Amino acid sequence: MKHLFIVNPKAGGRDRTAEVASLARRALAERRAEYEIYTTAGPMDAAGKVALEAEDCEALRVYACGGDGTLNECVNGAAGRENVAVTHFPTGTGNDFVKVFGAGAKRFSDLDALIGGEVRRFDLMDCNGRAALNICSVGVDARIGLEVHKYSSLPVLGGATGYVTSTAVNLLRGVGREMRVICNGRLYYGEMSLVCCCNGSHYGGGFNPVPEARPDDGVLDFLIVKGISRLKFLALVGSYARGGYAKHPKYITHVRSDALEIKSPRELLVNIDGEEMRARHVSVKLLPGALNFIVPKGIVTV
Repeated sequence: MKHLFIVNPKAGGRDRTAEVASLARRALAERRAEYEIYTTAGPMDAAGKVALEAEDCEALRVYACGGDGTLNECVNGAAGRENVAVTHFPTGTGNDFVKVFGAGAKRFSDLDALIGGEVRRFDLMDCNGRAALNICSVGVDARIGLEVHKYSSLPVLGGATGYVTSTAVNLLRGVGREMRVICNGRLYYGEMSLVCCCNGSHYGGGFNPVPEARPDDGVLDFLIVKGISRLKFLALVGSYARGGYAKHPKYITHVRSDALEIKSPRELLVNIDGEEMRARHVSVKLLPGALNFIVPKGIVTV
């Protein structure tokens, strides 16, 4: 068995390659196991590295050392491969996926617990050919979240102020976009504020739109939010973020299914586990049990 530590040197604002290497060396010393520390050089580099190593390893355990984007890349390299298992050693900013384990999420920061962890089968989503483990979304939330970096890097802004600025800018552009959404044989059409596709339960650094969504239940949870005014968006966003979708049936439709399709006359910004895609046609499909995921022993989703 080989242990592969994929380190994103930009995650969390500092390079932790040396720290990860030290922790891995200490944790694996007594096991005398083969391991490698790999620092990513660009987008999707992690996916390529995992896929390449998988071809030559009988058993490969991959540790995504970064944020949710690094985890997503590792998942894309491992999806559908029986000899590969992936986990998250969170060194990023949001680290949203592991929040599905509640207080147990802290145990993912214990490298010893991950190395000695157990493997479980998790579902994935296929979004236009890219695998996603956590949440995909289209609409105002995707535009706000994916454009935060434009403002966070400005010297006067940064941090939470960047998020507020992205929100303000995107509200000025308008909340709704023309979409045709098909799910469970039903058509939803007109202006939509957002469509959220949940395999996991948290995204955007603090949003928990469908608290009951689980990556091992064999179904996806979709929220379809009608086009609403800027003021109504500001009034509803807090409740939406706390999982209060059922309180607003006039505006938010919750559907459980294995697939959803979106079509739009204009290009849409798509959030895929915090990574960006642009498309007019978005197809999301369930990939049941497509990933081996390593969790610390005894941990459960909550």
